[in-house]
This record gives sequence, structure tokens and C-alpha cells, in this order.
Amino acid sequence: MFSLSGDKIRPIVSLDLDGMDDGFFHCKKENCPDPFLFLKKRNELVAYIRIKDLLSKTNKGGKIPVSVIEECSVPLDNIPKLSSSVSIPDIFQIIGEPIAIIKNAEGNYIGYIKREDALAELFKHDGVKSFDLLKIILTSIPMGIFVVDREKNIIQCNDAGLKMIRMKSEDVLGKKAEQIFNGDHINRVFSTGDTILNQIQISDHVGVLVDYSPIIDYNDKVEGIIIIVQDLPMVEEMAMEIEHIKNLNKDLNAILSTIYDEILVVNNKGELIRYSESFIPDFWGVQLKDVLGKNLVELENKGLFKPSVTRLVLEKKKKVSIVQETNSGKKILAVGNPVFDENGEIERIIIASRDITETTKLKTELREMKKITDQYKQELDSFKTKDRLSKKLIYCSSKMERIMDQVMKVSEFSSTVLIYGESGVGKEVIAQAIHQLGKRSNYPFLRLNCGAIPENLLESELFGYVRGSFTGADKNGKVGYFQQADKGILFLDEIGEMPMSLQVKLLRVLQEQEVVPIGSTVPIPIDVQIIAATNRNLEKMVEEGKFREDLYYRLNVIPIRVPPLRERPEDIPLLAFHFLQQFNERYNRNFHLSPDALNLLEVYSWPGNVRELQNVIERLAVSTDNDTIDAKDVDRILSSNIHFKREKPVISRVMPLQEALDYVEEQLILLAMKQYKTTTKAAKALRVSQSSVSRKYQKILKEREKESQLKS
Repeated sequence: MFSLSGDKIRPIVSLDLDGMDDGFFHCKKENCPDPFLFLKKRNELVAYIRIKDLLSKTNKGGKIPVSVIEECSVPLDNIPKLSSSVSIPDIFQIIGEPIAIIKNAEGNYIGYIKREDALAELFKHDGVKSFDLLKIILTSIPMGIFVVDREKNIIQCNDAGLKMIRMKSEDVLGKKAEQIFNGDHINRVFSTGDTILNQIQISDHVGVLVDYSPIIDYNDKVEGIIIIVQDLPMVEEMAMEIEHIKNLNKDLNAILSTIYDEILVVNNKGELIRYSESFIPDFWGVQLKDVLGKNLVELENKGLFKPSVTRLVLEKKKKVSIVQETNSGKKILAVGNPVFDENGEIERIIIASRDITETTKLKTELREMKKITDQYKQELDSFKTKDRLSKKLIYCSSKMERIMDQVMKVSEFSSTVLIYGESGVGKEVIAQAIHQLGKRSNYPFLRLNCGAIPENLLESELFGYVRGSFTGADKNGKVGYFQQADKGILFLDEIGEMPMSLQVKLLRVLQEQEVVPIGSTVPIPIDVQIIAATNRNLEKMVEEGKFREDLYYRLNVIPIRVPPLRERPEDIPLLAFHFLQQFNERYNRNFHLSPDALNLLEVYSWPGNVRELQNVIERLAVSTDNDTIDAKDVDRILSSNIHFKREKPVISRVMPLQEALDYVEEQLILLAMKQYKTTTKAAKALRVSQSSVSRKYQKILKEREKESQLKS
């Protein structure tokens, strides 16, 4: 056993924490003789602090915060305890500690002993057992330990130290310490008693970190040195880890500084603990550094902004995206993401904020621009539709101009339309124009000729039938035209030829907007616009009982009469050139009409209307020998038509006799002037005086010029 004498045990100077005010205590001694001050609470030692640390951190008033004591102190549980009479192994088990607390036999604290005193005492007991115990203790220490006596010889070491310096025990023990370690540091420790820490020693095969600590006896004389060695790779690994953490922190700051959004890091109490360099001007009203450590929820209560994304994340415990609005009218998009600990509790909140005031304004402007763009698109589509129609609808007469104005108006609605006109005037082209110009242009346009399909098949074509309706029917049934044209337009050509039995079913479809297929009793709702066309006088057919009066009035909602070609002779040259151009493009030819040929085409009555004109132009192109089609070619084709010699003027409606005479006279004079060019020849052909033709022709020209001016 190894006993400690009373003079080696230093007395404990303690302070009672129970009576302290405002977290401060006073050191009553400015020059305490003992190097350690012990803190006691409820008669238990809780920690200790070095007197020199205490004095260096004390303010002018001699006060030190408790937090500094806690930071510098060691908890009592980590302070090893010694009895007043202990064995050597018990002493040296605490060699890594700066002090050991001493208890007496009654269990009371009587003092402490310093590590250097214990080692100095050990040097006085040079028995074999003491050194064997010392060797055992040194072997258990992970750091390299070398013990140097007052003659500067290495008298003891451990295996960890030998491995670190790459040497064997026989090469170290008994050798001068200066041969292995830095002689200047060793001499300095012996002469001054200072401790020298963190000295790097590098040789060809060794790299270590060395601490030189003196062993001081009771008379404050240096009895020897403890050299503590740490392997540089271990230290280097720690340094690299610290450097790695520094680099990560640097990278994090660099990332935060380059992010456009304002990034805030908030703790689980709602307090701001970190922020990025990017911040939203005029949002906080102060610098972000002034908000650091403050509770963001409290800032919401002060009316700085609303609502608080921090509060919402803490309440909902999930990601939250909101638009905050400040008193100055700024709109801020804030996204809060919670970070949870291993217990599922919120540990941090990461808030990304962006000023969307301008974005919101731009979005509104973009919405307005989109409306304008859509308007322009509609107008462009309208121009494209008109361009497509212009390739089918060729006209320049005022009568056709009025009809097209009516078509434009009708196309905006879904009203039923009835198109009148002689055969070949282009009733189907008018129906297609209503479809292409209207709101149903993206849906089907179906055409059904009521006079070209037998009565027994017309019903199934219109209304369809279900499976097993009649013998010979498709086993899967058939969808009728009404269902196929849903949301579109169904064009019923030659409506006057529809049988009376089907007129009743058609009337029901127009009234109820639903169809019942043959063989079924289940009505099917439809949304179809009906456009009917006829070259017959339906009013007369109603009077004769050949057409249902109720169906007539249901169809005749929007009547459109297409005039025959003879009533709009000014359209004949345009149509002739158009059909001839189509023929030239189809067959890669270059036919053209002479002026005389055009004159003959204009004076012809065209009972077959536009369809007849198209056929005549194609016949002229095929039969002519030259590229130029002249009057004799036209005369040869038209003279074969009996209508050319026998055709009489046709009046399409009842009018006063004098008005009819004036109309016929005007047409005759215009035709004669186009054909013969001079009033003399025209008068001879009309068998009237030249002066009469000249006077009436001038009157006609003036009236037409006046009409043209009024129109423009």
C-alpha cells in the first residue's frame, strides 16, 4: 500500500452555489494560493475551475457568469475520487486527469492531490514493484508516454509510444531524451517548469505530435518530464475532418450566397439562427442580422407580414407554401420545409422566400396579352377561312355580296337555315361557308341528298337502326346521320323530295333535339344544326299538300335565296377565269379567254347556272386547238345548246309591269353594248334608234356609278 501524507493533500476551497444572485458569484480572494477552486451545491461538489482561468475571465467587478464556469469546469461524475490511503495502481489509474479528489475514512472531502505530486512520490519509491506497476499503467494508455528523470534519461515508456516513433524498447530506455526528442524543449521544461504543447516532430520515418509536461515535486522543483506522443496520422485525420467540416461550411455559405431566393434557417422555437446573403429588400424593414435570434412568429404578431410560414409549419408539421403580403403591398412566395429529428419532432425549418410582386404583375399582363393573342388568332383564323372560301365562292356582284353578309351573321348562331335557288347556283357552297365561318367548324359537316336515296333507305340513313331491326340489316346496327353530325351541321339537299312519312320524324328531331333509331324506343339527344336546300317552290308544295306546313315553317327560320347566274352577269368573267385556271393547273396548260369570248359568255342565260358554266369552260379547254379561246369556239359550244336560241327573259318574282320592262330593257342594252361595243351596232341589233340606245346606256352607267359610290 502507498500512503499519502497530510502535507501532500491540498485543502479544498469551495463556494456554495445556493446563495448566488443573478447567475454570478464573487471570488473573494484575488490571489488564491490553490490552483483550483471547487464549486459546491447542496453540500456536494459539482465542478471545479482553474483559478487562473477564473481570474483571466473575471470582469472589472470581479464577477463571472455561471456559463463560463460550466464551460471551463468538469462534472463531478468525471472527477475520480481517492481515499486518504490508496494503493499505487489506484493513484496511477487517474494519470490522465489533472487532479484527484481525496476522501477521508468518514467519506468527507478533505482535499485533492495533483498529478505531478503523485508522479514525484512515485520517483521516491524505486522499488521493482513500483516500476512494474508503472509499466502496467503506461501500457494501458492509448497515447505514447515517455518518462524522463532529472538526468534527462528515458526511464519508462509504453508500447504505443514505441510504435509511434518506430523504435524498440532497448533503443529507448536509458538513452538521453535529447537523442530522440527535441533537446531545446526538454531543457526549457527543466529550466522553467513550463508545459510545451502541440510540437510537431518529423523525421525520415516518423511524424508525431509531442507534448512536454514537467513533473514537479513538493518544493516546486522539476523532478522529471512526461513526454506525451500522438501519431500524426491520427492528428492529421482529425485535422482533415475539421478541414472537411470547414470546407462544407464554406460550400454551404457559397451555395446560400448564389441562390436567388432568400433562405432562412429557423429552430424549433421559431427563432432565426442562420440566413443567406440574398435577402428581399424592403420586406423586413431592418437588416437580417438584426432579426437573428428573434422569434419570427412574434414578428407576425407585430404586423410586419402575414401570415407566418414558421407558425404554419410548426402547427401543421409539414411543408407549407403561402403568399405573404407586407404593409407596403409586396407579395412574397414563402415555402417552409420542416427538418425532423430521430424522434419525429421538428428540429429545423428551412424557409425559401421569393419576391413575386413583379411576377404577379407580369402574370396579369401575360393574361391580358393572351386574350389579345387569342383575339388575333380568331381574326387570323377568320382570314384563313375567308381565304379558303374565296377559292370556292367567286363573285363580285352586289347580290352575292349581300348574301355573304347574311351568311356571316347566320354562322354565329345555330338557327335552321333554308337555302333556295335553281339547280347549279351553289347552294351547297353556301352551306359549307356557314359551317366554316361558324362555331361548329371543328365538328362534322355531313351532306345527304334526300332525292337521291330511296324512301325505304332514307329513314335508316337519317335516324340509324339498332341490331335486328329488319331483315338484311347490319347485325351490329347503324349510326344515323343525325348522330354522326352531333355538334356539327347536317346539310339536307333537295329537302322538297323528302317523303311525307319522314317529314313527321324530321319535325320531331327539330323540335325535341333527339332521335329514336329504327327498332328502338330510347331517344338519343343530339346537338345538330340543320341546313336544308331546295330548288322547288315549297310554298306552292304546301298549298298542294305535298309538303308539311309545320315542317316548312320550322325549316324556313333563316331563308337565303341564291340568285341564278343570269341575275349576276358580272360574276361570269370571274367564274370563267377561275374554272379555266383550275383546268390549267390540273393539266399544266396555259389556256385563256379572248374578250369576244367573254362577251358571248356574258350574254348567255345559263339555265344550268354555275355548274353549266364550269362544264362549258372545261369543254372549251378540251376541244380548242389553240391556247386562246375565242368567240367562235364559244359560239360553237353554246350554239349546240337549244337554250341559246330559244331562251327568253325570266322574271323570278312578281313585280310591276313597267319595272319588269325597265329591267329587261336594261339587260338587253348592256348585253348589246358588251357584244357590239358601239351604240350604232347595238341599236341595229336591238332594232331601235342609235340615239335611244346612247341615251339609255348613259343613264344606266350613271345609275350604276351612283350605286357604287353609295356602297363604298
